This record gives sequence, structure tokens and C-alpha cells, in this order.
Amino acid sequence: MHDDFAANLRLLCSYYRSIAEVCRRLDINRAQFNRYLSGRYKPASNTMRRICDFFGVEVHEILLPHDEFRSLVRLHPTPDGESPERAPSLGLPAALLEQGRQGMSRYLGCYHEYYLAMSRPGQVLCTLVCLERRGEDVLYQRTERMPPRAGGRHWHNRYQGVALLLTDRLFLADHESLNGHEMTQTILFPSFKSHVARLTGLKLGVADSSERMPCGVRVVYERIADTVSPRQALAQCGLYDLDDPTLDPDIVAAIHNDMGPGEWHFRARYL
Repeated sequence: MHDDFAANLRLLCSYYRSIAEVCRRLDINRAQFNRYLSGRYKPASNTMRRICDFFGVEVHEILLPHDEFRSLVRLHPTPDGESPERAPSLGLPAALLEQGRQGMSRYLGCYHEYYLAMSRPGQVLCTLVCLERRGEDVLYQRTERMPPRAGGRHWHNRYQGVALLLTDRLFLADHESLNGHEMTQTILFPSFKSHVARLTGLKLGVADSSERMPCGVRVVYERIADTVSPRQALAQCGLYDLDDPTLDPDIVAAIHNDMGPGEWHFRARYL
């Protein structure tokens, strides 16, 4: 298990410019961290939790067999040796990707994403979306936290994607990274306020059910304060009833998928 943990930790570190950067951001002594990387020692429970929160994985995931973990996070380099920090090209021209990177810095950070669940009619799904710059590109992970199955633990779907800003619209495209059976696209209005608080737009995806129905829904992104840890933010994710008192009524109103008189298309709306 220690060998798998060490290999998984080295894989996660490959996302960053150096081991020194990881140690600095985790506030862990480099010599001690090297012992974890070598497989000689396993971190204490509180340190393990801190490492997992930093990388956005669960403790039971980072202890998985390395081949299974590698498949889960999809962080291995491309065959031509390209750095794993590079975003997938999505088949787009390099010039378009370069254009889309401009102006993204103000949107970096974590958000709670709200929309009417595609596979649970009448309920609101709250997910965690974290955008960060890796190399020249802005990548993100979107994590769904779903209710326990048959009394077990909560289970998670994870999506890896790339974000671009093109002519005053934010485009987010991702794929489900565990089973590889879904892609989604989200288009958001940008924010022209000094502080980015909420973003609205539309999401296109597939219901996570046997029906696999293509769906389009209105969506709201709400910026999460830097003082909230990823673990705390993820704990707030899940399914909510529309009348749940913990939900902001303005958000609930903004994600209703109604069409007004004279509307010929399903359109995004400003919050």
C-alpha cells in the first residue's frame, strides 16, 4: 500500500512545476515529504487529510493501486512527452487556444455550481468547480458529490476540463474522468464587476441514468471564499430540494428552466 501511495503522490506532484512548490504550498518539510515520495513512510492521518484536500482527492482514492488511481485522475503524460500541465487541445486551432487564455486570471478559484439535476427531476444539484492555471492554460476539475448508495459512503463523479474566454463568453468543456462516458459544455456570461461573485449561463450534458438523455439546463456559479477549505466546500455539495431553506432563493429562481412568452429558444439569463 505504501508503494502505491508513493507512486500516486508522485503522479499528483507531476501536475506542479516542482516538488519544492508542492512542499511550500502544503507547508510540509521537504525532507519529510521525500520520505512519503519514497514509500518509506505514510503520513499521519491529519497530514494525509491535508495532502488529499490540496490535490482534490479522497484518502481512500490516494491509497488505490497505482494503475487504478492513474486511470481515475488521468494525469499521465501524453505519448510524445508533453507536460501533463498542458490542457487538451479539443481539436481547436492553437491560435484560438492562445486567444482563449487571455483574461482568465480573474476567474481562477473555486465555485459552487447550481443547476436542476438531469437525472433527479425536481432537485437542485450543487457541485464543486475549481479553476486553476497550469502552465499557460486554465484547467478545472468539477466534482459531483452524490448521496450514499444503499447506506454506504457518498460517491463522487469527477470531470476534468479546460476553460477559455472568447469574445465576452466563458466556455468550459470537460469529460468524466473515471469511466470516460460523458462530456459536458458550459457557456457563462462573464462578470464586469470588480469582484467575481456569481456567473450564469447554460450547461449541456447527459443525464447520469440508464436513459442517458441529452439535457440543457440553466446554471449558476457562485464564488467560494478563500477562507473555505476544499473539504468544507465539497461537504456542501449534493442534491437539494427546491424549497430547501439553505438555498439562496435568487439562485433557485435563476436556474428554473422555464421559457417566457415569445421565446423561441432556450436562453441563458442574467442573474
